[in-house]
Amino acid sequence: MIGVFDSGIGGVTVVKAISDTLSEYDLIYFGDLARSPYGNKSPKMVTEYALENTKFLIDKGAKIIVIGCNTASSYATQHISEKFQVPIFEVVSPAVQSSLQVTKTKNIGIIGTRGTIASGVYKRKITDINESVKVYSNACPLLVPLVEEGWLGKPETSKILKKYLHPLKGKRIDTVILGCTHYPLLKSVVKRIMGKNVHVIDSSLSVASSIKEFLLQSPEIEQKLSKKGKLRLLASDITKQFEKMAKSILKKNVPLEYWRL
Repeated sequence: MIGVFDSGIGGVTVVKAISDTLSEYDLIYFGDLARSPYGNKSPKMVTEYALENTKFLIDKGAKIIVIGCNTASSYATQHISEKFQVPIFEVVSPAVQSSLQVTKTKNIGIIGTRGTIASGVYKRKITDINESVKVYSNACPLLVPLVEEGWLGKPETSKILKKYLHPLKGKRIDTVILGCTHYPLLKSVVKRIMGKNVHVIDSSLSVASSIKEFLLQSPEIEQKLSKKGKLRLLASDITKQFEKMAKSILKKNVPLEYWRL
């Protein structure tokens, strides 16, 4: 099966994208709600959590690991790849590739958590591929709590998002990367604020496409994956709000299982 982890509800957007793209494959998701959010924690702590989550999913039978969290992708990918002998996917690189394919002005904006933006991972990966691209980033620490509370259509959320996006609008960007897997739930609001001429890159869709391409090119791995279309949602804490949001994202009711690491 394919294993996905995140600190909260954001990773369910990755699960949804993978499920829509690769519907026949079994998926298992672990949401580390008890230790959420990761975006304001130190690189050392995020890495420690990510390693524990990866081991947990592998022990449950995952043959591929997807780091469904931008902060963990920024800090822990190399550590996970060095420790575990399974294919590892993170959400940063596929989003970078997607942004470079569509930008015309070579001005790309990034919004994300403090941890992701502070890591500089997006700018580094983008300029490593094309040093002529200008990257403008802005940390948006209030967005994750707003998404977790389900305040997606609230005027307060739109007002805060406008304030976060304002510095990017003056930079002639034609592409903005949603650098947190919570943010696809705000994609329509971002599109409205940025305007129809700005591409909005959803990392959950990018990583799903990346996994599909990998499996087509790696039959020896693909044959190891179970294909019953089953989905399990596991979490280190379960709340009514998480249940409500997960059902809304997946468009179906999947029972949540409590697992303490």
